[in-house]
Amino acid sequence: MLYVAYTMKQWYKLSEVADLLGVSKDTIKRREKKGLITSKRDENNNYRMFHIDNLKKFPELQYMFEEDSDEKRYVKPNQDYHGIELFAGAGGLALGLEKAGLKSKLLVEIDKNAAETLSINRQDWNIICGDVAEVDYSEYSVDFITGGFPCQAFSYAGNKGGFNDTRGTLFFEFARAIKEIKPKIFVGENVRGLMSHEKGRTIEIMIKVLMELGYNIQVKVLKAINYDVPQKRERTFIVGTLPGYRFKFPRQRNYMLTLKDALENVPESMGAKYNDQKAEILKYVPPGGYWRDLPIDLQKTYMKKSFFLGGGKTGMARRMSWDEPCLTLTTSPQQKQTERCHPDETRPFTVREYARIQTFPDEWQFAGAMTSQYKQIGNAVPVNLAEHVGREIVRTLNQETKFHDQTTCVADICSICRLPEKFFKN
Repeated sequence: MLYVAYTMKQWYKLSEVADLLGVSKDTIKRREKKGLITSKRDENNNYRMFHIDNLKKFPELQYMFEEDSDEKRYVKPNQDYHGIELFAGAGGLALGLEKAGLKSKLLVEIDKNAAETLSINRQDWNIICGDVAEVDYSEYSVDFITGGFPCQAFSYAGNKGGFNDTRGTLFFEFARAIKEIKPKIFVGENVRGLMSHEKGRTIEIMIKVLMELGYNIQVKVLKAINYDVPQKRERTFIVGTLPGYRFKFPRQRNYMLTLKDALENVPESMGAKYNDQKAEILKYVPPGGYWRDLPIDLQKTYMKKSFFLGGGKTGMARRMSWDEPCLTLTTSPQQKQTERCHPDETRPFTVREYARIQTFPDEWQFAGAMTSQYKQIGNAVPVNLAEHVGREIVRTLNQETKFHDQTTCVADICSICRLPEKFFKN
């Protein structure tokens, strides 16, 4: 079940406003200098704080002030809809789709621990632990295909072969499954960086290939904080539909969940630890702070040569705050460049805390050693985000969205109404 909305807070940090608008913190500062937005300083830490009234000035944030009803979001399948998932991982995407009412016919995952995680939690799921390249999909007939294929560069020499240009990549295997099965809809998921990978050439080839397979394509970067996930995680979603089917990306929630919402009464579990030197330094970082909040001598000790380099390096020596969403979880909780220290205790998040932040239910168990469990959770699609996307898949298969409305299309790239001009070249 999705979280229930709560009263919208009145003050937002600089980082939160930047996340909501999808711009850098420096952009917000420049807008403030121009008088487009105003802030006041927090009495405790001197951080910029922006009142909610500032957000009403931005058209892209109007959804935050509209009536938000769960009744409008919930939709039931008109019949059983079955799908195949490639690169299934620990099941974040599959579980979210299940919560939306969709059925799984096959899941493919090469990592033995992740495949065991799937088997432990859903003994009735048909799971192949193996290479997606060795699966024959022609024997399957399903309504949808999903998968978080890894992003790989292609060979651009010639760039004329379309589908065959991608051979040897994992995207090719995803496209091959689509070609062999011809589902009504497919959803591919990847990191935000896919949009700019190889200066946009990678996503360009992907779109061309998928269009050649006969699909209308929509691409959008979804922010997990807008979909009942207490985490500032952004993922690229590529959605393809056969002619006659219409997909709309899920409407954003008008609130954000925080770490406090996520970790209330979290079960105890094993967790990584910082070494004594790191722990001794991190204990001086306040909630919501990072290395610049350390005494200058400790800054130099911890940052070493990085202290004299440019850039904010805001992920280093970072302690999370109870009052805002967590930064994107990584596959290892101890990386120096991307620390996510617990708000109160000087330690990384435990395995179960990791799972809560990714919105896995407490009963979802993870197989393998602790390092593998962290990796599985860190790589997963947040369950609640997957559920929101899943409900729109259901709506699409129910054919409840009859027309594609260009005036309300929110896709970053859309082959129906606004495919960027560069995709028509050659």
